[in-house]
Amino acid sequence: MNMGNFTMESLESGDVIAVVIPCYKVRRHVLQVIDAIDDRVSLVYCVDDACPDGSGDLIARECNDPRVTVVRHAVNQGVGGAMLTGYQRAVADGATIVVKLDGDGQMDPALLYQFVRPIMLGEADYTKGNRFWDLGEIRQMPMLRRIGNLGLSFMSKASTGYWDVFDPTNGYTAIHARIIERLPVNSISRRYFFETDMLFRLNTMRAVVVDIPMDARYGDEESSLKISQVVGEFSVKHAKNFFKRIVYRYYLRDLSVASLELVAALVLLSGGLAYGGVHWWISSRSGVAASTGTVVLPALAIISGLQFLLAFLGYDIQTVPKRPIHRSLSRLSAVSRT
Repeated sequence: MNMGNFTMESLESGDVIAVVIPCYKVRRHVLQVIDAIDDRVSLVYCVDDACPDGSGDLIARECNDPRVTVVRHAVNQGVGGAMLTGYQRAVADGATIVVKLDGDGQMDPALLYQFVRPIMLGEADYTKGNRFWDLGEIRQMPMLRRIGNLGLSFMSKASTGYWDVFDPTNGYTAIHARIIERLPVNSISRRYFFETDMLFRLNTMRAVVVDIPMDARYGDEESSLKISQVVGEFSVKHAKNFFKRIVYRYYLRDLSVASLELVAALVLLSGGLAYGGVHWWISSRSGVAASTGTVVLPALAIISGLQFLLAFLGYDIQTVPKRPIHRSLSRLSAVSRT
């Protein structure tokens, strides 16, 4: 990246960039993370999420950076709760782009402008990291976490509707303030499902999400996210979000050919399986072979249902949001103020 040109773009755009750092058991790394944040960032919010190690006290005592504000939670709200608090404070203080940067050292602050740039240029509403772009680099990722992320990524594609993004649990993100203002704050998951739930909420808004390639970076930090502990919980939440997304997208906000294809697929598949299953059971109990028509009819229904389902999935994949909405939201805000 040509950083000289990017500096000019930054100055001309007039964007105010803020960083939010959720702080929970990050004493070993958070001060180094803050020190590495570029001077072009105007605001830094360290949200002490009732940290038992006193991360907020450490920052307030030893950090002299005037950009830094320590925000404290009396009760632990999880990474999502900390980020939503930070988002609201940043927007209230005039930020236009807000970056999430973890305090444990896993996210390189030097990459920050790679996340900001697509939003600044009007190419995205939200950007997120993707650690799976380089097959050589992801070998640094622990095997269990690698497998877990692959599985969660596939479920996330279906539940969020962003079939072209990967690594949904990656917390290195950036978002435009106009999008933050329209987030359903009370409905977003507060815990580890936060990043994935954000994608689901963004899709309901038809916001454009762009993956940013980054290397996996692991040192002596301790991750409190255990894939084996959350895979069941995440699976249930993904299923709920999938059904909600389908209803919102295809039956409440719009009605398209894909809406009819999905209904046809469900009717034909369920009908074919039910009819074929019942007659198979009758035939096996009676010892009499089923007639040709009894076999062919459910087979045709199942095959047709699968074709309709594939057509629906093809439509869903092709209609991933492509046109950023934050600039039009900014214009709407300006009109409403006048």
